[in-house]
Amino acid sequence: MTGPLVEVAELAEALGSDDPPVLLDVRWRLAGPPGIEVYRAGHLPGAHYADLDADLAAPPAEGVRGGRHPLPDPAVAEAAFRRLGVRTDRAVVVYDDAAGTVAARAWWLLRYLGHDDVRLLDGGYPAWTAAGHPVETGDAMAPVPGDFEAQPGGLPVVDADAAARLARDGVLLDVRTGERYRGEAEPIDPVAGHVPGAVSAPAAGSTDGTGRFLPSPALRERFAGLGVREGAAVAAYCGSGVTAAQTVLALEVAGLPAALYVGSWSDWVSDPNRPVAVGEG
Repeated sequence: MTGPLVEVAELAEALGSDDPPVLLDVRWRLAGPPGIEVYRAGHLPGAHYADLDADLAAPPAEGVRGGRHPLPDPAVAEAAFRRLGVRTDRAVVVYDDAAGTVAARAWWLLRYLGHDDVRLLDGGYPAWTAAGHPVETGDAMAPVPGDFEAQPGGLPVVDADAAARLARDGVLLDVRTGERYRGEAEPIDPVAGHVPGAVSAPAAGSTDGTGRFLPSPALRERFAGLGVREGAAVAAYCGSGVTAAQTVLALEVAGLPAALYVGSWSDWVSDPNRPVAVGEG
């Protein structure tokens, strides 16, 4: 397997090999039902459930400084991934049922912590079942504990100050819906709007109607239209640093490296002194 994505047929072949990848199911929805219930109703054979809130993020700080899904302590994340069977010398494949907007957080976190062989299943669980491949129900057998060693720094991150500089001097992509960017609606965070200078780039624009990522040339064209050029300093943010990881992945597919503003909008508005823009920008 090569690149940040893996196709269904390629994954099915890899799972039948002598060295199958570790599979992580990362389905989650803000309004529920709990992802573990969806997982137990049907998941890829051998997949283990990775909980976004418990395994891929730390609890929010008081006042949500750092965002609603801040980075977990490396040692805590290492222990979670070891519990899920992640090994340094074995590939990992993550998936969801939401066009990668949740599972990309697991892809990003593993890459950030130093694992260099992580893929996201293109099309996710719907693509797997549509191809007629089998699924399992209930809980998978407990994996053999992994030996993954977390080494932070594998992918770039920015904080609020760096995000503000990028909005001014580089490209800062706001991947929330256009309504949230413009400040017309804000269903989650206490303040509506966007980081001044950020460019509206809804995450849905990186995938097609089936939840698969656009081909690399199409992604390059999309991001070029948003001001992203080779060699440009780029970062992405969303509400809490989850969906934006999908855009960082899409940028990697396009051959355009980018940083993640992990705290994202929920961190930005935790400081009332930070400016807020509304409208088209």
